[in-house]
Amino acid sequence: MRVALFGGSFDPIHRGHLRVAVAAADAFSLDRVLFAPAARQPLKPDAAVASFSDRLAMVALALGQTRIEDGRTIPPDRRFALSSLDAPRPDGAPNYTVDTLAALALQFPTATLFMLTGADSFLTLRNWRSPDHLLALAQWIVVSRPDFPLTSDFLDRPEFSLTPDQRARIHLLPGVHQDISATALRTLLHDAAAHSSNPALDQWLPPAVATYIREHHLYQ
Repeated sequence: MRVALFGGSFDPIHRGHLRVAVAAADAFSLDRVLFAPAARQPLKPDAAVASFSDRLAMVALALGQTRIEDGRTIPPDRRFALSSLDAPRPDGAPNYTVDTLAALALQFPTATLFMLTGADSFLTLRNWRSPDHLLALAQWIVVSRPDFPLTSDFLDRPEFSLTPDQRARIHLLPGVHQDISATALRTLLHDAAAHSSNPALDQWLPPAVATYIREHHLYQ
């Protein structure tokens, strides 16, 4: 079994996240992609805008909904599942990916584990807790971002300091773009609340997520 952890704020989850997960699952024959909203990310000093429970609920809605992509009706992807592995810690401590991957290894002891992340996040790898252990716990799928293309020499950057064995466990997935960030989407949502609507949101938000945001008065 091949299982990938897809972590992040998901504040809110949008179609770009789903497209990345589909591309990764197809390219690397993943049996399961676990969407795990992080309660508190240590390298992001600003807390998530929406609560953990709201973000968890929005991910559940996005994963369970039939969606329209390029005019095609696409049912929920059975490879995708919600995970609460990165729920708030009892002591209020940050959610460290190395702890989450270790917990995932216990949950799926016979699986081949992957970590799915964007190129911009991967560039900060050496600032993460126990980066060498992170690279040992799972193989990594690094996805391109609009401002962070994945060139053939991406892993040659001196800040990575990768051994040959580590490089072999890192897989690049270029050409998959989330053309909007959650930060920009929150701005659109704020403006939409002030001006009644914003048609651009339909391009990025699954309908059930848009309804949840509206009914719970998020990002206003």
